[in-house]
Amino acid sequence: MPRPALPATDEISFASPPVNAERLLQMISEEYDALPRQLKRVASYISQQSERIMVERISDIARECEVHPSAIVRFSQRFGFSGFSEMQALFRQAWTHKTTPAQNYQQRIRSLANNSQTANSGDLARECINATLSGIERLGRELDEVAFDTAVDLIVNADDIYVVGVRRSFAVADYLVYNLQHTQKRIHLVSGIGGSYREQMRSVRANDLVIAISFVPYSKETQHCLRFAQQQNANALIITDSPLSPLAKLANSVLLVNEGSALAFRSLSATLCLCQALFVAVAYRLGLNVDEIHEQAGFDD
Repeated sequence: MPRPALPATDEISFASPPVNAERLLQMISEEYDALPRQLKRVASYISQQSERIMVERISDIARECEVHPSAIVRFSQRFGFSGFSEMQALFRQAWTHKTTPAQNYQQRIRSLANNSQTANSGDLARECINATLSGIERLGRELDEVAFDTAVDLIVNADDIYVVGVRRSFAVADYLVYNLQHTQKRIHLVSGIGGSYREQMRSVRANDLVIAISFVPYSKETQHCLRFAQQQNANALIITDSPLSPLAKLANSVLLVNEGSALAFRSLSATLCLCQALFVAVAYRLGLNVDEIHEQAGFDD
């Protein structure tokens, strides 16, 4: 059932639109805290998926943001555009001379979605694979090397390390814990089993590090853990999908990763790749011989 139209508000709008997509993204970051809740969802999506905006329909974006399409129009007008089409043209202009993997992927996935009733299993499998490749290729292009080096420093210099990830991020947290346990550091997986997040975070102290992995809609449990760590003067490393993420404000370093998605199912491969790269960099910094790291022998029965 369609959402009801959103009421008009007294939101302040810019007199004229930004001159290019880069300036628009900068303005979104500057204005984010002042945006209403629904427009924040739109801002986060545009910040994360700027390469896809040029080929997506307003209904696609509204569905991803869980808002009415009129919220997309209001967002566009907030930043000086007459409507969504004018804002979309700014992104198309920015990428006129290059065809990105994300653009090609988005066009393919839309075609598949429109014909999902007739798509065979092989088509679906290939689109899942293409979604994974899209996310990894984007990670390679957009990796912030300064933030990555800072993340390595935080891990190397930490006393204890606590890793938290909820729901789909839990698999990544567990994988990162497994890798970091090959170092001599004390590593803790904050699983929250039985709702015991507070109890598992209780021993966090200054000079410890909390690594939090969270993507939109950003789990409240992870945010609670980070606020507790901040109260204890512990450091925080965040792996997330947007600089506008509420977790980013609590971080000493933020690593951004945006996964591809196939028919609403988001991959985790790029995030796992980033965590693997992070461990390899830490291992070399600590002087470990990565080639000799192997599975531990099992316990005898």
